[in-house]
Amino acid sequence: MNRTKSLLLVLSSLLLLFTNGNAQEQFSANPKNEFRAVWIATVANIDWPTTNTDSVEKQQKDFIAILETYKKLNYNVVIVQIRSAGDAMYPTNLAPWSKYLTGKQGLAPFPFYDPLDWMITEAHDRGFEFHAWLNPYRATMDMNTAALSPSHDVNLHPDWMIKYGGKYYYNPALPEVQTHLMNIVDEVVTKYDIDAIHFDDYFYPYRITGENFNDTTSFKKYGKDLKLDDWRRDNVNTYVKNTFDAIKKIKPWVQFGISPFGVWRNKSVDPKGSDTQAGQTNYDDLFADPMAWMEDNYIDYILPQLYWSIDHRTASYAKLIKWWSENSKNTAVYIGNGTYKINNDSDKKWLNPKEIPNQIDLTRSYPNISGNAFFSAKWFVNKNKAVTDLLSQNQYKYPALPYVVPNSRKLGTETPIVCDIKTKDDATMVTLDYPAVDKVRYVMLYGAKNNTKLDVSNPRFIVDKIAFKEKRDSISLSIPKIYLEKNSSCAITFIDYFGNESTPTFITKATEIKTYQSANKNENRQ
Repeated sequence: MNRTKSLLLVLSSLLLLFTNGNAQEQFSANPKNEFRAVWIATVANIDWPTTNTDSVEKQQKDFIAILETYKKLNYNVVIVQIRSAGDAMYPTNLAPWSKYLTGKQGLAPFPFYDPLDWMITEAHDRGFEFHAWLNPYRATMDMNTAALSPSHDVNLHPDWMIKYGGKYYYNPALPEVQTHLMNIVDEVVTKYDIDAIHFDDYFYPYRITGENFNDTTSFKKYGKDLKLDDWRRDNVNTYVKNTFDAIKKIKPWVQFGISPFGVWRNKSVDPKGSDTQAGQTNYDDLFADPMAWMEDNYIDYILPQLYWSIDHRTASYAKLIKWWSENSKNTAVYIGNGTYKINNDSDKKWLNPKEIPNQIDLTRSYPNISGNAFFSAKWFVNKNKAVTDLLSQNQYKYPALPYVVPNSRKLGTETPIVCDIKTKDDATMVTLDYPAVDKVRYVMLYGAKNNTKLDVSNPRFIVDKIAFKEKRDSISLSIPKIYLEKNSSCAITFIDYFGNESTPTFITKATEIKTYQSANKNENRQ
């Protein structure tokens, strides 16, 4: 194989050292592949920035603190809100700057920087996937139009808007609205190195007693002889499908995920529904139909928000996770958990620090459900230590890798080829051939000590996950001496943009190199 460019990979910095653990440990309780995400909400400064008057320096310091907190807890995905109400946390001509970033809508940060580009880099450098979270239909958070930028769509396109519940919403029925919202997604996917586009539960707004969502004119014009509710659901389905198709056309490795409200329909209304008594549901109130999205392959992952305790009286986490497990198809399935309720809810079950750990254990009991996401970030940043201690000692004791993009598993991912090894006093320098074919996202380092057999399918042997910087002339990789001493060993793999992990290159000593075939070829599910 012709290699015109060789890449010096040196894993500099401090690498995590892992204990050998109990020889009888059942690492199946700590899966190597699992979705572990946290939502970072920007609307109303819920998580970040902490206030809308923070300096750029403080914004960046606080965001890094969130990342460092969740890296220590072995999370692997951040879902960051970049559009909350017709605004943007990045420079664009399609929306004004968010007031939650600079204190005034339309005002750019000073000194100027692109928060989205910066956040993506910081997240990738710490081994996180970056899922860009957008609220497509919500245009404002109140009726104070005087505070809106002249470039906000309420001012530019008032005919696109519907007033409801003290807010403005984009009218999902209008073709020009759908085109505009598609252009926003296209720009983000094209311009930024994201791993996913993410929508939450806000489609048509939650019902308000005594108030109607006034889309009568649009219904008369575009109704297609459908009933009103079916027509609204069709509007959402069309937008979801077109979004998925557009993303895959631009960057097929970028995922599209949606985190709908936790109840599709109540069983009392539909025998296919869940055994719940939810006051509102996706299908009947938000006109969102996750069953259709999965059935017709509109999305890569579904992440229903089950923000209730395990034994909740009207919406039990236990009953709902079972329902989603039995009714999901054609897509990855993760579960959303409400960490914001810990010690902060009328349901006394949330006073128990084991509620979230128990929910994770319950999630893992369903083989077709592959992880969790937690709302929201601030609740584990110097808070709820009793819960985070339990997670770090048990459920999240070891790192985990996110799954391969659904239906994108590839067996022939390029294997690292070591072309040079040089031993120094305290470390070993390893030079790898530059990948010739694959678009590499990360380099993984595994290590074992003291005669322990290195098993790359066991997450306790993960030492570090290093962002692959293709734009650099070289990346330094320095393997700590402890992993190449007598009776120690290490292995290196590549992870491509789809999340496929290569066969490891296994190094037993600084002078001996061989390719090591993983014992578990199916560790990344479809």
